[in-house]
Amino acid sequence: MSVNKVILIGNVGKDPEVKYLEKDVAYARFTLATNESYKNKNGEKVTNTEWHNIVVWRGLAKVVENYVKKGSKLYIEGKLTYREYEQDGQKKYFTEIVCRELNMLDSKDSNSSQESPKAAFTPPKEEGPMGEFDDVDDLPF
Repeated sequence: MSVNKVILIGNVGKDPEVKYLEKDVAYARFTLATNESYKNKNGEKVTNTEWHNIVVWRGLAKVVENYVKKGSKLYIEGKLTYREYEQDGQKKYFTEIVCRELNMLDSKDSNSSQESPKAAFTPPKEEGPMGEFDDVDDLPF
């Protein structure tokens, strides 16, 4: 058994880019910033920011299209993926998180006049090669 699971809480870096493929299949891409703070040996507060590439598919992408904007605070749960492609004769490598669950953490007041969706939206699970046991969270430890 193996596990590939990423959990992040952070802020959206720019408005999501949403596109549609054939048969109305939506996908969204955006960056998410996570911060870590500590005090250095001189007692000064230091904050490090990490940027994560997020991709969201189908119904969850439509939720992102309607409700997520630059600065939104999100809880993201998904899997880590790696891609490579060639550009101008050079290999390029790309790391991203494929989001399977998204929770909006903004307070109601921080959103404009739009009413935010339920706190959590989880897309229906798709059956993979292992059937319904493809994405089991009930680990025996």
